[in-house]
Amino acid sequence: MATGAQLFVDALDKLGIHDIFTLVGDHLNDVLSEAGRRGFNIVDMRHESGVTHAADAWGRIHRRPCVSLVTGGPGHTNSLTGIATAFQAASPLIAVSGAPSSALAGRQVFQVIDQVGMAAPVCKWAAQPASAGQIPFYLGRAWQEAVSGRMGPVHLTIPVNLFEAAAENPLPMPAPRPRPEFAPSSSEVNRALEILQSAERPVVIAGSGVWWSGAEQELKTFLEKTNLPYYSVTMARGVIRDDFPNAMGYSDGALNKAVHQAFPEADVVLVLGKRIDYRMALGGPRLFSPNAKFIQIDVHPQELGLTRNLELGICADLRSTLAAFNQTLGPDPWEPRTAWLERQRSLRHQWQAQLAAVAADHNSPIHPAAFFAELAKALPPNVRYSWDGGDFIHWGRAMLPANIPGGWLRLGPLGTIGSALPNSVAMQIAAPGEPVVLITGDGSLGFYICELDTLVRYNLPVVIIVGNDAGWGLERELQGELCGSTVACELRPTRYDLVMKGFGGEGENITGLSEVGPALARAFASRRPYLLNVNIRGARSPFTEWQIGGKTRKK
Repeated sequence: MATGAQLFVDALDKLGIHDIFTLVGDHLNDVLSEAGRRGFNIVDMRHESGVTHAADAWGRIHRRPCVSLVTGGPGHTNSLTGIATAFQAASPLIAVSGAPSSALAGRQVFQVIDQVGMAAPVCKWAAQPASAGQIPFYLGRAWQEAVSGRMGPVHLTIPVNLFEAAAENPLPMPAPRPRPEFAPSSSEVNRALEILQSAERPVVIAGSGVWWSGAEQELKTFLEKTNLPYYSVTMARGVIRDDFPNAMGYSDGALNKAVHQAFPEADVVLVLGKRIDYRMALGGPRLFSPNAKFIQIDVHPQELGLTRNLELGICADLRSTLAAFNQTLGPDPWEPRTAWLERQRSLRHQWQAQLAAVAADHNSPIHPAAFFAELAKALPPNVRYSWDGGDFIHWGRAMLPANIPGGWLRLGPLGTIGSALPNSVAMQIAAPGEPVVLITGDGSLGFYICELDTLVRYNLPVVIIVGNDAGWGLERELQGELCGSTVACELRPTRYDLVMKGFGGEGENITGLSEVGPALARAFASRRPYLLNVNIRGARSPFTEWQIGGKTRKK
């Protein structure tokens, strides 16, 4: 007779989940032992929030659920930040927490807390099976809840006695079903294409929905047929290469000043799988004309027209919708709007020239823009990025190209700085043999710095670039501009390369631009976890300028 732990591992196997991100605890001993015997890839990390971040990142990269497994009580509460991050990013995490024996519920035992109740506000679904035999059913339902509609995290609390117990007559696990691809109606397709074709100055903005729906090829075909200028953000970065003829880069006004002029001039805006949120100035006058016609396509009906009135809203799967567009368009491409496209390219080139002018500053300490200009020369073409938070990294986001589908991983709408380090663990596991670069600041690195140990123990050759200006650079700039002075923004100029060596990895301290290329070459050649501690000056990034502009506009 199978135990609950065996049924749990059986269910994961049937769901195709063979990577388990975890941090050991006594509620988990039976299930981890069983998974280890079965040859699962168990990635044991150093903090439960790091565990859930890594599992979230794995799910984003693979576009299907991954499992995090943490102990109960404080292990569960630690994991909640990662679950909330996945919730805001619409990422299909299955977050499982152990717990004390359910036979002792209500009797003041150690580490008892309402775990399901705590997780429910940041999950699509949260539950606790009542017996060992229910575990397969609950895991199957968790999978289906995670992937249905707009994807998102789910939570299961499984008490230790359920893992230990023999299960009589276990409930069968519901077979995982493919995500339904809701197609648009023919009238919606015809109306959308009619609006786009009659436009004089249309733009396309793609968000993560393009990635989640697997619509890379359909989007590329659509852009080739329509010759429309294209912008991207979040997980859509890299779905279409930045060197694609009509690709104009980031749609985020905080990182691409070209859109400050391009978007207000647009008369039609096609939004693909993207919330009209803060990255689009809520569709408001900071970026868009009040007369512009918006077409929004999203699988989640509540998103349609939430912050901006629409000319047309289509609730449908993006891959199905773009395929229907392409079929209706036929074989002949639209005539390009030459003047409009040239206007977009001119604005993009002007912005790139502005960045290049700033990067020409070769004084010491290193200017972040100058560093990223050197980095761009030395990076391999197929690099994958895990981006953290902080003023330093926003220079890189503005300057480096996105060319790999699924290779541009950000923090998500919750803005959970520090999570890029555990994210990079998952990114390297998901793409073995591919170059992975984590770009972070000295402030952000501190949140999960012990996950450097995880990289070393699993010999994951992530190259970590730390922009070290001995402070919380973004807040220092915001406080200085808006408050007239700075408080609680300074850190010590710590040698994080030595910290990495203390964990058993490799590292170098970078003080001049001429050191960047050779150090990066050594880092990739080592095939080891390698940290470059880059001594930079604090320099207000385009992102921070945008934040300051938004705050001063509200005064």
